[in-house]
Amino acid sequence: MKPNGRMTNGEWKSVALDEVATIEREAIQPAAIGQGTPYLGLEHIEIGGKILGAKSVDEGELASSKFKFTERHVLYGKLRPYLAKIACPDFSGICSTDILPILPGPDLERRFLCYFLRQPSMVDYANSRAAGANLPRLSPSALSEFEIPLPPLVEQRWIADVLDRGEALRAKRRAALVQLDSLAQSLFLDLFGDPATNPKGWPENTLLGEVADIVSGITKGRKLNGEKIREVPYLAVANVQDRALNLAAIKSIEATDKEIARYRLLPNDLVLTEGGDPDKLGRGTLWNAQLSECIHQNHIFRVRLTTDRVSPLFANWLISGPRGKRYFLKSAKQTTGIASINMTQLRGFPLLIPPINLQREFARQVTAVEALKTAHRASLAELDALFATLQHRAFRGEL
Repeated sequence: MKPNGRMTNGEWKSVALDEVATIEREAIQPAAIGQGTPYLGLEHIEIGGKILGAKSVDEGELASSKFKFTERHVLYGKLRPYLAKIACPDFSGICSTDILPILPGPDLERRFLCYFLRQPSMVDYANSRAAGANLPRLSPSALSEFEIPLPPLVEQRWIADVLDRGEALRAKRRAALVQLDSLAQSLFLDLFGDPATNPKGWPENTLLGEVADIVSGITKGRKLNGEKIREVPYLAVANVQDRALNLAAIKSIEATDKEIARYRLLPNDLVLTEGGDPDKLGRGTLWNAQLSECIHQNHIFRVRLTTDRVSPLFANWLISGPRGKRYFLKSAKQTTGIASINMTQLRGFPLLIPPINLQREFARQVTAVEALKTAHRASLAELDALFATLQHRAFRGEL
């Protein structure tokens, strides 16, 4: 129900943020931070503002000053503002100085401010005002100048309530997707046990290279010596996620017919990244002919099984799971913050080989779970689009 006395957008005034809120940057030194104090860094806030959980500080653990916040503040991540790490905490604590605590004044509803700053147009605007190429930061002074619509408090609260209900629906859909991910993992463990320790005693004396054709991909900038070429899509590291593909941005490369034949991906090919950040070791997924023709770059390995003893889906889960992570971290060449595997190490990966009927049953169950996830993702995309429209209309006074 709309609040009584609702004003139209034409009657709303617009004010600078610092007229109705205070960006509080009173630093607290490490010596003054008590043991057990909740601490939030940017890593504790998801894109979009969900707080993942605060870290409890041990005495003497922190080496630099922090900002204080309470449950009355909005926390604004100023580093890489395009990530929209803007949160409404329900507890008091301290935070990284890359997070700006904003205390709304008596004329500004905290949730209204939080939703306003999170809307895509404001995130884009904040990013345009940030300085720095690699690690853009929004200055407190720039944030303080943001123009904020200021309907009466009763209307701000009503708008925040409407958006709260919309956000709750999106949160339920996201939670369902997380539960489906957990279900697939539980199915794997129920059928096969923990692959890191192999409690069911499956045979493990077969190496990946003995039952698969493994190749690295095409190299950019190689010499073509005047050979006939044509343009073809190719997978880059950014496209290969953990048991998923991100094909939002596909690049193309010029290649010869011979190269295209060598590197062309076929259904059930397993594509794995060679590394980079340690968490990318063994990261990969199955190719299922999402594009009619596609090859892969040299930082991606293509694994094509040559045996009917191993299901491609089972191999994907085994390699990208705890057994693979442990093996690759132990085998990888590592420098500061960087880790990578080579062809020899990948070929030497020790497989587990349960009965193929069990592997196929797992594939059948996971296919059913993936169908449910696809439906939930489609529903979430619709909810996200509706929520964006709702935000846009809310702050234009059109609800």
